Amino acid sequence: MVHLENLSKTFRGKPALEPLTLDIPAGEVFGLLGHNGAGKSTTFGLILGQLRPTGGEAFVRGISVQRDRARALEKVGAIFETPAFYDYLSGWRNLSIFTALSRRVPDAEMMETVRFVGLEKRIHDPVSAYSHGMRQRLALAQALLPRPELVLLDEPAEGLDPEGIHELRELILQLNRERGLTIVLSSHLLTEVQQVCSRIAILNKGRMVFQGHWQELAGDKVRYRLEVDDWERTGVAVTACGATLDAETHTVTLASQEADVADLVAALVGADVRVRAVEPVRQNLEDVYLRTISEGTAFDRIDAA
Repeated sequence: MVHLENLSKTFRGKPALEPLTLDIPAGEVFGLLGHNGAGKSTTFGLILGQLRPTGGEAFVRGISVQRDRARALEKVGAIFETPAFYDYLSGWRNLSIFTALSRRVPDAEMMETVRFVGLEKRIHDPVSAYSHGMRQRLALAQALLPRPELVLLDEPAEGLDPEGIHELRELILQLNRERGLTIVLSSHLLTEVQQVCSRIAILNKGRMVFQGHWQELAGDKVRYRLEVDDWERTGVAVTACGATLDAETHTVTLASQEADVADLVAALVGADVRVRAVEPVRQNLEDVYLRTISEGTAFDRIDAA
């Protein structure tokens, strides 16, 4: 669906995006991560043809954005940067105006999309009366009305309350599951990305440092958090089992994936240690992301399939 071939961008001699090669297949929910200034918005702007690349080329559905932008983007919807509307007009009138720029959308189709994003009760109110969450829903409706095959969402949950974030997440999953849309999501809300994206790419200072399934970076170490009554005896017992103890975080790393935590607990009890709790420590996307950015180095394992 999306292929970026050595895509790069320089502003006033300073690289905003170093040569980036990336493949996003059809039907995937893909996450683009990075700090402010990492190159996420630049990448989106290049894919949408709003920026001209310094080098390389972007392809959507096999069509070059730089050589044939209109045809490449005719099946693309996007929420990019801050959505802008005519505040004095109704949500319905805004959608009518914007969709007229690409194709005439029948009222029935437009209302179906309005219902899908949950705006049917307020769609004829002026946008000036909309909350931030309602504006984001209107922007999503606008992105969906070209009947896209690909949707780019740049920080779509920014400024939403927890309920709004949850509803947006469900809409994204529904779009992918029921309509088969390919979705590229840029977000700082890593817990949300973890729940909706099958693969990710991480950008750091304009350079891609990882692409693939984020679990690849979690490693194969098995860790447990302990709550015991005697850490000195615990340290001796843990070492005897071939495991390692982090006294600061009270976590134990087993010797291998095959090691059984039950053997560790038995050793602790045998050493007269009272074990109050043994809790598995599972890395999440936030842990992996922060470690990847702090290391600041590219990873060899690239999964573009």
